[in-house]
Amino acid sequence: MEMKKRISLELRNRNPAEVVELVVDNCRSGDGEVEGLTDEYSELEVLSMVNVGLTSLSRLPSLPKLRKLEVSDNTISGGLDTLAEKCPNLTYLNLSGNKIKELSAIDGLQNLKNLKSLDLYSCEVSTLDDYRESVLELLPQLTYLDGYDQEDNEAPDSDHDDEDEAGPHGDEDDDDEDEDEDSEGEEDEVGLSYLMKEGIQDEEDDGDYVEEEEEDEEEEEEDGDVHGAAVQGEKRKRDAEDEGDDDDDE
Repeated sequence: MEMKKRISLELRNRNPAEVVELVVDNCRSGDGEVEGLTDEYSELEVLSMVNVGLTSLSRLPSLPKLRKLEVSDNTISGGLDTLAEKCPNLTYLNLSGNKIKELSAIDGLQNLKNLKSLDLYSCEVSTLDDYRESVLELLPQLTYLDGYDQEDNEAPDSDHDDEDEAGPHGDEDDDDEDEDEDSEGEEDEVGLSYLMKEGIQDEEDDGDYVEEEEEDEEEEEEDGDVHGAAVQGEKRKRDAEDEGDDDDDE
């Protein structure tokens, strides 16, 4: 797809002045120049044109708010002087995989006073003797060259920043887990107490049931004794009557 058409599609019915980030990687520049990008993109802060066949940035429009420019894997060999004029606030520039062979090709970057990170990885210039020392001396405003500072500390990236920002939230999640564990512990204690209480109640109920059975047995025994006494008394009465009848007969 041609760069001009790709940029038009990336607008997505927006006004160019509303676009803050524009990515048109892997499209095609017809003549090796930036096509379809105009001064109307005045709010643009991030521009990525990776592997689009660029040979020059001379037709790059004025982008006063641009901070990050990705133009790796193209065939740019020079003409970087225009960046200081077109993008004065540029802080990050990725030129890796281009045709930059000599230090003189990056002389124009000295005027980018806000430039903090420059990537020249896989450019022929990076094979020169004392490459790092020479570039950092030429561009003293740089903090990172090819992703590392002068002490070989790796440059932080957006993923690391996101992880740092997520740190406190992670702690909150741990707190939530601790609270959940505490709640579960309390529930277990409550449940255990409840079961113990139920067990005690069952024992009391069993005790009451045994007492009731014993009382019932005692009542039955008493009833049996009374009934037995009554039967015995009735038998004696009948025997006495029978003896009286025998006396009358005599």
